[in-house]
Amino acid sequence: MDSRRPPFVDSAAGALLDADGRIVRWTREAERLLALPAHEVCGRPARELLADPATWAALLAEHRAERAAQRSSQTWSGTALVRSGRGEELGIVFQVLPLEDAGPGEPPGAARYFVLAAPAGLVAQWRQDQAFTRELFLQDRVGLAVFDDQLRLVRTNTHLLPYTGLPPDLTGRRLGDFLQVEDADAVEQHLREVLRTGRPLVLSGELVRTIEAPRGGAAMAISAFRLQATDGQVIGVTALFTDVTELHRSGERLAVLHRATAAVGGSLSVTGTAEDLAAVLAPGLADLAVVEVAEAVFTGEEPAPGRDGRLLLRRTAVTGATDLLTDAEADPDADPAAVVFDTEGPPTAAGGAAEPTAAEPTATRMAAPLRARGSLLGRVTVHRAAHRLAYEPADLDLLHEIAARAALALDNARRYTREHRAAVSLQRSLLPPAQTETAAVTTASVYLPTDTASGVGGDWFDVIPLSSARVALVAGDVVGHGLEASATMGRLRTAVRTLADLDLEPDELLVHLDDLVCQLLVEAGKPGDDGDWPVGHRTGPFGATCVYAVYDPVSRRCAMASAGHPPPAVAAPDGTVEYVPVRPGPPLGVSGLPFEVAEVELAPGSVLALYTDGLIRGYGGDLDEGLAELRSRMARPGTVTAPLRELGREIVEGHPAHRLADDVTLLLARTRAVPSDATATFSLEADPAAVAGVREQATAQLRSWGLEELVFTTELVLSELVTNAIRYAGGPVQVRLIRAERLTCEVSDPSATQPRMRRARLTDEGGRGLYLVAQLTGRWGSRYTRNGKTIWAEQDLP
Repeated sequence: MDSRRPPFVDSAAGALLDADGRIVRWTREAERLLALPAHEVCGRPARELLADPATWAALLAEHRAERAAQRSSQTWSGTALVRSGRGEELGIVFQVLPLEDAGPGEPPGAARYFVLAAPAGLVAQWRQDQAFTRELFLQDRVGLAVFDDQLRLVRTNTHLLPYTGLPPDLTGRRLGDFLQVEDADAVEQHLREVLRTGRPLVLSGELVRTIEAPRGGAAMAISAFRLQATDGQVIGVTALFTDVTELHRSGERLAVLHRATAAVGGSLSVTGTAEDLAAVLAPGLADLAVVEVAEAVFTGEEPAPGRDGRLLLRRTAVTGATDLLTDAEADPDADPAAVVFDTEGPPTAAGGAAEPTAAEPTATRMAAPLRARGSLLGRVTVHRAAHRLAYEPADLDLLHEIAARAALALDNARRYTREHRAAVSLQRSLLPPAQTETAAVTTASVYLPTDTASGVGGDWFDVIPLSSARVALVAGDVVGHGLEASATMGRLRTAVRTLADLDLEPDELLVHLDDLVCQLLVEAGKPGDDGDWPVGHRTGPFGATCVYAVYDPVSRRCAMASAGHPPPAVAAPDGTVEYVPVRPGPPLGVSGLPFEVAEVELAPGSVLALYTDGLIRGYGGDLDEGLAELRSRMARPGTVTAPLRELGREIVEGHPAHRLADDVTLLLARTRAVPSDATATFSLEADPAAVAGVREQATAQLRSWGLEELVFTTELVLSELVTNAIRYAGGPVQVRLIRAERLTCEVSDPSATQPRMRRARLTDEGGRGLYLVAQLTGRWGSRYTRNGKTIWAEQDLP
């Protein structure tokens, strides 16, 4: 059947008329259309079938007018309104075809006409379908293709795909004949699914590249529906191809921008920000991305060009196909990259060649400056392989937008680096060295702040050398975290060191420290002079806990007091671990309640552990479980002999630094002892004549120790101190010499009056004793004891 033939021709009504317009024959289709049998209409004039027979004259006049204008031949067509056998009026379209030959049994030359008629609505629908199909294949906005059931092209419009590389005649071809194999397979897979299921395909995006032009290609939105014959047989599929390349590329650019914005804002590390930026750009926008950052940014400083106008850059991140680097860029021994700083325009390379700031149609490389708040922080460069589409101006605009946002993130990272370095420097200045060694103990510490971003917290520890080879060990915990807690910690640590220099007993020291915290609470509750609260005003709880211990290597006894702090643990040389039975007083800042002192004797080689509650809470949250876990870890074989630094790491093992509930501080001290033969004690009554005997005994002891160089100084010191004790305090007087890291001379008397050094006038007969002692020794001082006081002086060993 002719594809241009109307689909209703085979079922149209037909009638045969004689020259007078009478109906000679009547087809079955005519009987069905008008509901009139043949025996009722044959022999009747055709005009009697009209709904209004009077319109017959108008139809004939229209036919004569067409012939006169020669717009038609003997063929006559038109529309009419007829009445069916059911009494209803029916609009029809008819066509009259003249017949030259007479019918069977008719005389030669008889005029006959054949009339075809169909409902007007059906004809109008067919004409619309014809117009729609014709215009659909003529339009150039959408590619249209009809495939048979084997996916061979049957018919296409002239704009199937909007680029070169298509054969002039596509009839009978498959997509794989002119498209890349993988692209053709992807499209045909969709079309087969439509053929199999009959479900239409709506806007499935696919990349389409021809064999002759494989670079780039076009993004096509494909819609398809199945074609079926009137009997239901599947005969093919029709597909519509819409070029959405620009929309697709715009979506890709927007997606890259969103990913870059999210990626570069997630790190406060300069290197991390640069690496995140490069990872987004390659492969999002390029096959290779290179990010270079000014050297000053890594130290938190603001970049500034040198005297030669150049700004040195460090290649910080490279992601993608490194084979796209130029020879100069790929040389590992090349000098650091440098750009000429220009506050008005874009940066230029060290050699003076301007970096590309506009994309050409064939460009495969772009660069954009990383500039924020008026400062040039670096640059980002992207490369594409030769087989990919060239960069467009929109791509350069996108790179500049991403670079601007990344520059802000880099500047934030730079500022954070500067502040973090300052905070860490503050924290380090507030804490003692991680490892110390004295005559009394060897120590090592571990410090894990909760605020890993700033690296500072409110926990502290300290190792304070005291007189007579003793040492004070401190661990404390300020409520809160961050710089404010760190600043408070610094004030408390300074106060503890100052009070420790007075050689106070542990309980007395905590009383004074408690008074200081109470004063800080009062200050924190007052507004400034202008009535406004100071910046950083503390609104939450304020307080601290502290444990203070004094270890004497001569007596091997350790006295300690606690202000709401967990008890220290002791690992004895035999491997047993016990907690010191110290009764904790209230936390610092409560005021008005006493503190108690606990004393224990520590064998040489014992490991004393002072810590904050963050350590035992970090083992699971429950304090009892935490104490049990700490005891178990300190009881491991080799604890008393292991290096303290390694032991500390093993004890805090398992505490994730990025998920700590509280700061963790651990101070380990391995005790030492001063041998009994390294001390000498002499007692004398309050008799000035006994001073000479003390000098002789001391001289003999020093010579037995091989310290003859210190005999003269020691005699002068003892003479002054013993004479003053006898004169002002009475007796009995006790003298003790201690040979440890230094030689210590101690003179104890029953008086509680502290000596005071003063400058004697020329006419004064006395008052120069303590001045001489201070000049002859490295350090001197006095401390209260339970039976009076002790004046001591230290000399460095030769």
